[in-house]
Amino acid sequence: MYRRVEAGAPLDPADTWRERLLKTNRGLRASLLGYRHGARVFSLVLRGTPGLHLWEESHPCGRGAERPAVVSGGGRRWCAQSRFTRSSDQEGTCGGWSYMYVRSVIVKLTVQVRLLPTPVQAAALEATLRACNEAATWVSGVAFEKDVRRNFALRRLVYDEVRARWGLGAQAAQHVVKKTCDAYATLRANLKAGNLGKPGSKRYRRAAGKPVCFRPRGAQPYDDRMLSWQTVERRVSVWTVAGRIKDVAFTASPEQLATLALHRRGESDLVCRDGMWFLNATCEIPEAPTNPDPVDFLGIDLGIVNIATTSDGEIMAGRELNRARVRERGLRARLQRKNTPSAKRRLKKRRRKEARRARDVNHKIAKHVVAEAERTGRGMALEDLTGIRERVRLRKPQRAAHSSWAFAQLGQFIAYKARKAGVPVVHVDPAYTSRTCAECGYIDKANRVSQAWFACRSCGFVDHADRNGSRNIRARAWELWRRGAPSTAPAPSRTPRSGTGRKRSITASDARCANPAP
Repeated sequence: MYRRVEAGAPLDPADTWRERLLKTNRGLRASLLGYRHGARVFSLVLRGTPGLHLWEESHPCGRGAERPAVVSGGGRRWCAQSRFTRSSDQEGTCGGWSYMYVRSVIVKLTVQVRLLPTPVQAAALEATLRACNEAATWVSGVAFEKDVRRNFALRRLVYDEVRARWGLGAQAAQHVVKKTCDAYATLRANLKAGNLGKPGSKRYRRAAGKPVCFRPRGAQPYDDRMLSWQTVERRVSVWTVAGRIKDVAFTASPEQLATLALHRRGESDLVCRDGMWFLNATCEIPEAPTNPDPVDFLGIDLGIVNIATTSDGEIMAGRELNRARVRERGLRARLQRKNTPSAKRRLKKRRRKEARRARDVNHKIAKHVVAEAERTGRGMALEDLTGIRERVRLRKPQRAAHSSWAFAQLGQFIAYKARKAGVPVVHVDPAYTSRTCAECGYIDKANRVSQAWFACRSCGFVDHADRNGSRNIRARAWELWRRGAPSTAPAPSRTPRSGTGRKRSITASDARCANPAP
């Protein structure tokens, strides 16, 4: 879109419009970002919100003067002469000056770094977490008793006592109140969504009939006034109830350090887990421009036996992960029978280890397939598996494996990595992708001769079943992309019942043929 220059370069002091701009828009900061068609492009930050761009345009009346056209990522536009708002994403004029909308999309990621505190520093951090969470539990009781859930109103009631009773600083006390309000907002959303049972049920009444409590080692948010980073030295300075402790070491990969240095924004959470200390920092990374003209799509079939299979024929087997899950399942059953405190602690540890293993595998697979799609200039095609656990009925031996299938997590990883890389992603209807022939489009339940193999009853085409399914997914995504309407709807539950499969032969006009006409 524009030629980039050094990020954060200072503006020319001769730009008198900048002073007027900063006066009319309090909290606005501007820095030179690059050039677009010969005009200077600036990056703006308004009240800590990134994604604002502007560039200079000549006056349409031909006076030869240049004025900025200030544009925000949320649809609100300012110019040097007046403030105004528009909802359309097109060119226009305001007060005689031209303006244009520039959209800057942000991908929010969390970078977790492990702290390496000394024993004295660790004791101060633990005392801080205990004090903040004890204060939050007390604030929660006040909010429940007086039926006050809003931040400002609750802060007026408890702020002074929180600071005096627990020795918290001004920012820490405000974060305690905000954390309490957020907890009640989350509880209210869960009750409304039915996640805690139906209204009137025992679970619902138990959740809604008492104040929210916080664990002694629950996470505590920190802002830049309570926490400062020295990424090059790998040190942080952290506020605690015992005073500010400096030079707390942390460990991070080079990629994490680069992300922290360039894109860290907003709050960070201090977390203690299994005796280890972590900081979860929020990073806002600009989304790469999406490829508007992919040469093709990379179809990806998600499964349990094979975690992911691409339309190129690459298979990411899940044999090792599934074997580990079977071992963990047996160990979990033995520990549950013991029902001792040590067995419960070990169960908790093993559960986290299994989740970390699955998360690591999903990250690696997502990174690999997104890199392949980016390298070849293709988009990515996935099945929309929303609600599959509710739609599918399985025999008892298969239920445990199906419940531990982390397809949603893998899909989320692929989605955000694709956004960072600018790779388009299309979700398609998964109905009959495993029964459709990728060569002739013939559908029959008998085409799936086994879990691993597909053999078409019409044309005799034989292929790996998951690869055949991924080719069907690719074809559906390509046809939807050509139509300009990517699918996001869940698959309809119209699959024939077991043992009553009926044969159908349908064409590309129904978007189910693997090779649509060019």
